[in-house]
Amino acid sequence: MSPRYRTGSNSAGTVVAVIADIMAVILGLWILMYLLDANRANDLVRFVHDAADWLAAWSRDLFTFDEAWARVVAGYGLAAVVYLFVGHAIAGRLRRH
Repeated sequence: MSPRYRTGSNSAGTVVAVIADIMAVILGLWILMYLLDANRANDLVRFVHDAADWLAAWSRDLFTFDEAWARVVAGYGLAAVVYLFVGHAIAGRLRRH
């Protein structure tokens, strides 16, 4: 394979890894904002919450802990870990090709 294609694969892998990282950061930021009781009327907090809700739609109500903070950490945290794991696995495969 020519170096040009190999560089393209590296770039695609890097893009996938960066997107996965951004998704995990948004989810982690929401967890932190929730635990620190951030003002939900603030535009930045509302944006991060909405984005995190969308990203964790599949996992946010997966756990039924009695404490709300535990549900937030487990549900949104699971989504962050999955996005990191899957995103970096895909990026690694793209870089190898």
